Amino acid sequence: MSLSTATGRIQSTLRSFLDSEASGGLVLMATAALALAVANSPLADAYFHTLDLHVGPLSVLHWINDALMAVFFLLVGLEIKREMLDGQLSTWSRRILPGAAAAGGMLAPALIYVAFNLSNSTGLRGWAIPTATDIAFALGVLSLFGNRVPASLKIFLAALAIIDDLGAVLVIAIFYTGNLHLLALAGATVTLAILFTMNRMGVTRLSAYVVLGVALWALVFASGIHATLAGVMLALAIPIKTTPGAPEASDEDSLLHRLEHLLHRPVAFLIVPLFGFANAGVSLAGTSLSTLVDPHTLGVAAGLSLGKLVGVLAVIAILVKLRLAQLPATANWTQMTGIALLCGIGFTMSLFIGMLAFDDPAVQNKVKIGILLGSALSGFAGSAVLLACKRKSPRRGA
Repeated sequence: MSLSTATGRIQSTLRSFLDSEASGGLVLMATAALALAVANSPLADAYFHTLDLHVGPLSVLHWINDALMAVFFLLVGLEIKREMLDGQLSTWSRRILPGAAAAGGMLAPALIYVAFNLSNSTGLRGWAIPTATDIAFALGVLSLFGNRVPASLKIFLAALAIIDDLGAVLVIAIFYTGNLHLLALAGATVTLAILFTMNRMGVTRLSAYVVLGVALWALVFASGIHATLAGVMLALAIPIKTTPGAPEASDEDSLLHRLEHLLHRPVAFLIVPLFGFANAGVSLAGTSLSTLVDPHTLGVAAGLSLGKLVGVLAVIAILVKLRLAQLPATANWTQMTGIALLCGIGFTMSLFIGMLAFDDPAVQNKVKIGILLGSALSGFAGSAVLLACKRKSPRRGA
């Protein structure tokens, strides 16, 4: 495969990824708004009752959060693996700016949340809630600006959010894992070893990975590790090459690329919006000023809206000042400020971590309100900054 062909394929894959994520983000916005409306309407009782209904061993809400979201995490894992080995994060020079910005964008929000909850030991469990960036939501907002925003910034935001997702996965695995059941964990380890062996042997039959993936999910669920992480584990075992024994380099017809392409639309337009609809519905009945100034609410809202801006922009400024990195092509500091603000849209992953951090429905509601406030503030502020940028002039003769 020639270099130009490979480059064209990577750009085409990335463009398809950005388009699907952006469109899915717009759908997610609509379903989140719908959930909030339903939860505060005469349909509220039916809405919450349906989510609490048990289908087999789990409630409808848990089937969505534990099973369907495992497919979302499978796609996240596939995207991380592809970008690290074959995409915009395949070299250290490409990783340094979005990677460092993602780290700053996780640290500052966590510190702000902790500052609001220092006197509340239980509340400190939620420190990771404002550290996440919702890639679909953020790209959905960004897509509304057309050529006001250069393509390099969209790629930068996607890369930053992918690394941010990797950080969120590690946080969930390390800090939000319950009591471990060793027998189930041993079974999950053996299953994962079989999956990696299949990869090494050049097995590319999707059905084989799906069957073992379902078994892996069940074992991880029983082990005490959050079941959605089985999706990431499975992703790491999916082959990214088509030639058995070849170096770990990508082919466009590899199982990883085919599976990623297969999952993009169902995840973007069905699974994530369904998760948003099931989890964004918070009743505002009885909400008062005390709720809005509660440390949980303020910590999350300030962490997302202020922490992301400070963390992301400060790290970028330091790296550029030290000449360790450059701004994305044709981007300016006003646009970078807008992007840093959009990183504060933490909807999907923040909601997910919030449900893991707290079992008390009253606290969960405060967290949800904080996420909605922080994400809304970040989205509106980022949009205002990007709108202030001059529209990119078209090239003559175009």
